[in-house]
Amino acid sequence: MLAFPGIRAFDVSVITEVWGVDRADRGVPPFELRRAAADPTAPVPIPGGLSLTPDRPLSWLDEADLVVVPGLTDPDVDIATPVLDALRRAHRAGTPVAALCAGAFALARAGLLDGRRAVTHWYVADRLRERHPAVTVEPNALFIEDGGLWTSAGTAAGVDLCLHLVRTAQGAETAATIARAMVTAPFRTGTQAQFIEHPTPRADRDADALAAVRAHALAHLDAPHTVASLAARAGMSPRTFARHFRATTGTTPLRWLTAQRVAAAQKLLERTDHPLPEVARRAGFGSEVTMRQHFAAHLATSPRDYRAAFRQTAGSSPTAR
Repeated sequence: MLAFPGIRAFDVSVITEVWGVDRADRGVPPFELRRAAADPTAPVPIPGGLSLTPDRPLSWLDEADLVVVPGLTDPDVDIATPVLDALRRAHRAGTPVAALCAGAFALARAGLLDGRRAVTHWYVADRLRERHPAVTVEPNALFIEDGGLWTSAGTAAGVDLCLHLVRTAQGAETAATIARAMVTAPFRTGTQAQFIEHPTPRADRDADALAAVRAHALAHLDAPHTVASLAARAGMSPRTFARHFRATTGTTPLRWLTAQRVAAAQKLLERTDHPLPEVARRAGFGSEVTMRQHFAAHLATSPRDYRAAFRQTAGSSPTAR
């Protein structure tokens, strides 16, 4: 975690909760979370009367497997040149760099986002676009990656990105275990919208019906669900169902279903030796070809490579970062 004056306490807490808590008793591999700052001997002030005690100099970023930048309370806060230089070095070395919320401004100020796609909190998205016109600012996504640089939308989306990074490196079950401990959703895709409509009493009743439909779909992922079949279970027309589904989840029924099937396939690839066609059938993809296409779109890898990479990671030294 990169620490400098102006970072948000919430994001510091999220990063610490995800990577800084020992959950070995629940099967989570040990992580080594370090707090790197320009002066590792001086507490870093955090707005709200708090401070963070760093334990490594900026040079330690050269050893990191992942660099995470907390959000900023003020996008225009001064960021020392050594901090920006450290970010540039980490990126040049091929280390993944993630910025939560307005932390995207730190990456942009380092010039790392020029010519790349990025997302930030909707409230400051226009400011990012104005301050850094070479950055393509996405208006709606929860989190995105471009060239080894991850950015996320505000607050809860930072949790989503952190869990996604754990899922990518350590597998779906590890991410789900951490999510359960944090009492948060274990899987929200980056393509979901930042905005979800606020419910009204009527919408609350609709949301209950939609929750039952989602629970049914999750319990029967191998069934050939369609918008029409899901709508019928909710007692709605397909058009009404799709509208209410997006209002309560921020995504479409089929995108949500695909994301859940990808997550189910990940778990099967991690936990079982089922051949790929059987994994595809149980996850509801129907064919290995379809599953492979969705893995490429969602995870930028193939099911075969995902299984091999996960097992290689799982078989590594328990003290590895």
